[in-house]
Amino acid sequence: MRYAFVGLGHRAQMYVDALLGDWRDTGTIVAFCDVNRTRMDYYAERVGTPVPCFEPGEFEAMLELCDAVVVATVDATHARYVCAALDAGKHVIVEKPLTVDAAGCAEIAAAAERGAGSLVVTFNYRYSPRNSAVRRLIMDGSIGDVTSVHFDWALDTIHGADYFRRWHRDKANSGGLLVHKSTHHFDLVNWWLAAAPVSVYAQGDLRFYGPDGDHGPRHPRGQGAPGLGSDPFILDISADPRLKRLYLDAEHEDGYIRDQDVFAPGVTIEDNLSVLVRYDDRALLTYSLNAHAPFEGYRVVFNGTGGRIELEVCERAWTPPHAAIDPSAASKEHATGAWERLTLHRHWREAEQVPIEQSAGGHGGGDRLLLDDVFRGGVADPLARQAGYLDGIRSVLVGAAANESMRTGRAVHLVDGGTRMADR
Repeated sequence: MRYAFVGLGHRAQMYVDALLGDWRDTGTIVAFCDVNRTRMDYYAERVGTPVPCFEPGEFEAMLELCDAVVVATVDATHARYVCAALDAGKHVIVEKPLTVDAAGCAEIAAAAERGAGSLVVTFNYRYSPRNSAVRRLIMDGSIGDVTSVHFDWALDTIHGADYFRRWHRDKANSGGLLVHKSTHHFDLVNWWLAAAPVSVYAQGDLRFYGPDGDHGPRHPRGQGAPGLGSDPFILDISADPRLKRLYLDAEHEDGYIRDQDVFAPGVTIEDNLSVLVRYDDRALLTYSLNAHAPFEGYRVVFNGTGGRIELEVCERAWTPPHAAIDPSAASKEHATGAWERLTLHRHWREAEQVPIEQSAGGHGGGDRLLLDDVFRGGVADPLARQAGYLDGIRSVLVGAAANESMRTGRAVHLVDGGTRMADR
């Protein structure tokens, strides 16, 4: 398989490294497309042989060189590249979220239905062993019919803060956290329940980040800031060789500033969010997201007609301030104090601790399983973890409907199996 990449920022690295490493037998990298030549040169060095490089306006020409395209651009541009690749009959691998709004969902759905190409959305959290274990419990009827779900996600002041210094801080680019980040979580619930969302109501606010707090005088970015090296909210991208090459050394080409101050003006996304979703099987979801927690992790509870499932995960415990300053010290995959616990409560029985398979690699070993599915495929999976375009649309539309609900103050209804917003 000949693979081309569009979007050569940080999110492309997992797929590039896979094709240069343990999955090199499955295909070769034949082309790059990005707005920034410096970033393409960085990845070309990793490949070790000359790779043809294209500007976005040359994307259609690049498609002539490849069989498959990995889309890892800014979220708001996904629909353009996905549709063009599908129309050209290519296999498409797209980073979550599939797109950012209902219009993009409609465009991709039309292209998927008329084109000869195929599409996979890379929801690596489906493959995480703990989340797969939950899916098995529900499929096996361990708690009967699920009647309600409570899902609480905490982003810490390392990971959470980063969304407020990158391009994600502008909702026009990312759809806000309810699309860019929560698409993972909404997809998990859709997949766990094997049900479609039918109505969404949401509230949200910007309470911690942005310019309204009492933070004193701030420098607009990390480089050159008086607090660089001591303020945990100021990122020093020069301290991480990869970030320096991908962003600091590339600024002169496109003007993108990767280390904006999280308390600077221009934030149009929320950092505290609450969502209520009803499903077509009558299950209810209450969901919350906080982006300035002292630890990183989540808790999800399933109530059923025969009992209750509780999954508690700490991906990173409290972290010393230096880890927030030094990107190389902030990885969740190697964090100290991480733990997970899955408990099954059945009516009139003692609680059971359910063992969780442990695997090496990111997302509890989920990344390796995902990459196997993406690049090798063909393995029977009773959990149905590989996600197609309809799964991507359903997860995006819950977030997009939540954004619309926050804007109007009203519930938003989804139709056609959760793949389209009802006409208003």
